[in-house]
Amino acid sequence: MLTNTDAGRTKVPQVEHLRCPLRRLSCSSKISSGGRIMKEITRINHVGLRVRDLDVSREFYGKLGFEFIAGPVGPEPVAIVEHPSGININLILNASRDAPRKNVLMEDDMKYPGYTHIALEITDYDSAKSNIAELGFSITDEVEYNGAKFFFIRDPDGNVLEFHKPARS
Repeated sequence: MLTNTDAGRTKVPQVEHLRCPLRRLSCSSKISSGGRIMKEITRINHVGLRVRDLDVSREFYGKLGFEFIAGPVGPEPVAIVEHPSGININLILNASRDAPRKNVLMEDDMKYPGYTHIALEITDYDSAKSNIAELGFSITDEVEYNGAKFFFIRDPDGNVLEFHKPARS
């Protein structure tokens, strides 16, 4: 459960694992998978986001440093953007223009299953916040947890992006 503080930030309750990189898989990972680990998985290759308008999305993600790679291609169709850090997003170009503007995974009282956001790891929290402000994007929430700090923005279609500065090791 998230609780708001007087400073306008959200405080997250204590949890055992905030990050679980492959090199630090916990015993619970082995137990929940029947003692087997899918070792062939190395990382997330890309994230697919359904969007309404390629030009609007290209402009938004371009401001964040993503470069247009290809598209539209395929039956969906899909356009591909990639950040110099290697993060790849597939913009799925079949969102209905008549669909409500709200993000049903984040804004409905009914909590539907599904992906709620992408977390982008950052090196400098204050610099990233400053850059987002200069771009004119609104920060919708900020969270601090165990030394980690993160804030959230929305893309033009309501998809949520988290900018996450991990706690110092």
